[in-house]
Amino acid sequence: MIIAIDGPAASGKTTVARGLARALGLVFLDTGAMYRAVALAVLRRGVDPGDGEACARVARALELGFDAQGRVLIDGLPGEPEVRSPQVDALVSAVSAHPGVRAAIVPIQRRLARAGAVAEGRDTGSVVFPAADHKFFLRASAAERARRRALQQGRPELEGEIRVGLERRDHLDSTRADSPLALAPGAEVIDTDGLDAEQVVALLLERVRAGSQP
Repeated sequence: MIIAIDGPAASGKTTVARGLARALGLVFLDTGAMYRAVALAVLRRGVDPGDGEACARVARALELGFDAQGRVLIDGLPGEPEVRSPQVDALVSAVSAHPGVRAAIVPIQRRLARAGAVAEGRDTGSVVFPAADHKFFLRASAAERARRRALQQGRPELEGEIRVGLERRDHLDSTRADSPLALAPGAEVIDTDGLDAEQVVALLLERVRAGSQP
């Protein structure tokens, strides 16, 4: 079984997908972390994030995987927490927009999910797994997403600044030419405003179990 969960930055995809995968005994596949890993490698190597071919070469050279807890590994080494840094936040949309980068990463994502997975990202239901058994699109207001991200970082005073950054990422992710953030055909929209992660996991679990009955 493959379950695809898409949505904008800070919509709760990672936490919800991890919880759903645990509940169903499936692999958790954080596709966004893989692009973050590429962006981190671009940053470390001093590559111009606007140079598509150079970024693609970096992506092709990386060995990406996940540990038992679903945290991304870069050439066998932990990528957390560096892949979540503000510096990577600022680069990841530009780096992941390059077709050559996505061409290098998507086959790895499909290989990792061969035995079944809960995959989260921005194009998992539309591009990576268009034939997924279940597709969900998590939605939340920019204000709510900024509040969550600020609390996650322990910096509530930065909520306004974080909101500006999220809205910028929304624009970049939804307008890029290759694999933009979009509602996949057949995906169910889940509005997460006012819901905590456990409530969203329970809701999706209910939908999956109901939809999987013969």
